[in-house]
Amino acid sequence: MQLRTGTVVDKEQRQDMVPAKTKDALRSPPPMLEVAIIGAGPYGLSMAAHLRHLAIPFRIFGRPMDSWLEHMPKGMMLKSDGFASNIYDPGGDFTLKHFCAERGIEYSDKGIPVQLETFAAYGLAFGERMVPALEDKMVVAVDRLPGGFLLRLDDGETLGARQVVLAVGITHFEWVPDNLVHLTPELLSHSFRHHDLEPFRGRNVTVIGGGSSAIDLAGLLHANGADVQLVARRTSLNFHSKPQVSKPRPWWQQIRHPQSGLGPGIRSRFFADAPVWFHCLPERLRLEIVRTHLGPSAGWFAKEKVIGRVPLALGYTPVGAEAEGGRVRLRLRSADDAEREIVTEHIIAATGYRVDVGRLKFLSPKIRSGLKAVENTPVLSSAFESSIPGLFFVGVAAANSFGPVMRFAFGAGFAARRVTQYVAKSLSHDTVSVRAPSVAAAKE
Repeated sequence: MQLRTGTVVDKEQRQDMVPAKTKDALRSPPPMLEVAIIGAGPYGLSMAAHLRHLAIPFRIFGRPMDSWLEHMPKGMMLKSDGFASNIYDPGGDFTLKHFCAERGIEYSDKGIPVQLETFAAYGLAFGERMVPALEDKMVVAVDRLPGGFLLRLDDGETLGARQVVLAVGITHFEWVPDNLVHLTPELLSHSFRHHDLEPFRGRNVTVIGGGSSAIDLAGLLHANGADVQLVARRTSLNFHSKPQVSKPRPWWQQIRHPQSGLGPGIRSRFFADAPVWFHCLPERLRLEIVRTHLGPSAGWFAKEKVIGRVPLALGYTPVGAEAEGGRVRLRLRSADDAEREIVTEHIIAATGYRVDVGRLKFLSPKIRSGLKAVENTPVLSSAFESSIPGLFFVGVAAANSFGPVMRFAFGAGFAARRVTQYVAKSLSHDTVSVRAPSVAAAKE
């Protein structure tokens, strides 16, 4: 049985509905907060800024910009253009452009790649300015309560929340091919685990993958003095075209290939600007689009760092690997069954991320088993609400419901507006129509 806020049940029913470890909370429930946000990246920060604007009581937990600060390689540049790399407050008062102007950082809406360090610093500054109540704490457990949820933090605090927004990004979802997972961490790691590449200087490293993460990583490893090679099942690497910003585009090009937050093209324009309409498409079509649109490709600026510099083994798929005297023997096979072996000191699987709600271990087993999912991703309403009332998913976990835009920071504005509007409508108090000068109410 699933309860919405305000549902009344008798004591015996309540005891049967929740795990034993939450029964103490039922006897003396903690004060019930309106919204708890888990995650402090672009989606979590945007959500908090919108809730703060409407004076909706909330708390937000997480290490600010953690994925960008700790899990992306130093020296990386974003594929997204500057105008599509914002974190969103309701008035658009603190964009990346504003931040760069304040700090004297070179910026252009198009044509000048956004440095990882610039974007991470912008996110931290956005948090300090727009979300001063951000708490650098981790949520280690979420359980159901009648009318809401019970959260436990890593410092031992427990709190209740009527609604929970999961903005965890790619954390928890790194994916490694099954035929490689048996290797030890000394021989195999995922690209998510590497920010500082200096430890690989002078070492022989093999990167597996054909997307932006793999290509960027291979180029940066080479620049950092590693003996690196790149293995990809694709027979060629794809790179974005360099934007032509010196002269205006012909009108017919603007119509056939309109610009968007996901890049040029009519399809990308639709997916970027109309996620609510994407949600209305048949499920099978949505899943296929998310799988195939914007396939593996790197930014135009990565091409010169890889082509002619990094040895490439293209058209090969890993079929097995064995540890061998402190190294690993990687077996590859091509589409025409040609075989090849590579002996290397370390393999980095830059093989992307696959959303799987079963991997969100901080959610109680009852919550995970109660979530309606397709291909292990949550089925969401038009307001990002899951099948468990009051539990919302935004970011990459929402891509199968709202489209490829949810894989990029550009989608954070739509998600924040949509969820905040829904929460505001569900409230019965008067504060939703008052703009808050501060977030003091968030912890009351």
